[in-house]
Amino acid sequence: MNESQRIQSLFTDLYHGHPWLDVTLEDTLGRITPEQAAQRPIKDGNTIWEIVNHIISWRENVLKRVQGEVLQTPSNNYIEKIENTSDKAWRQTLVALETTQKEWLYFLSTFNEADFNNEYSVNKLTYYQHIHGIIQHDAYHLGQIVLLAKMVTP
Repeated sequence: MNESQRIQSLFTDLYHGHPWLDVTLEDTLGRITPEQAAQRPIKDGNTIWEIVNHIISWRENVLKRVQGEVLQTPSNNYIEKIENTSDKAWRQTLVALETTQKEWLYFLSTFNEADFNNEYSVNKLTYYQHIHGIIQHDAYHLGQIVLLAKMVTP
């Protein structure tokens, strides 16, 4: 197994496999209703839905970075208030997350490992660091989602 395949395995496990931390994005989010996802149990904190959209946007951002695009990160850090809290909108959010999962797995399956050492010009971090960073980012926010889910579910 090469490094790209090992990283694909990490992405897969955290999304819907068997990660060491024993919770996944898909299983955790699959038990959350739109109403629960939109609740704000911590004053001035983020909702589950806002965090999921944040994860999606950062996954898209970092994927573009490691494909050579230079991006401007918005001042809101991809945290935006949810206006449409319908069941359909929540399903669309979950589909968008799944789409980023598929995009990352495809990218990694076609990635030239020599490019792990490429640097992103803005922060001078390597593509390897960015790729592992987005996995760490997902795990960090999954922890937040798990805690918020305990606060919003009966």
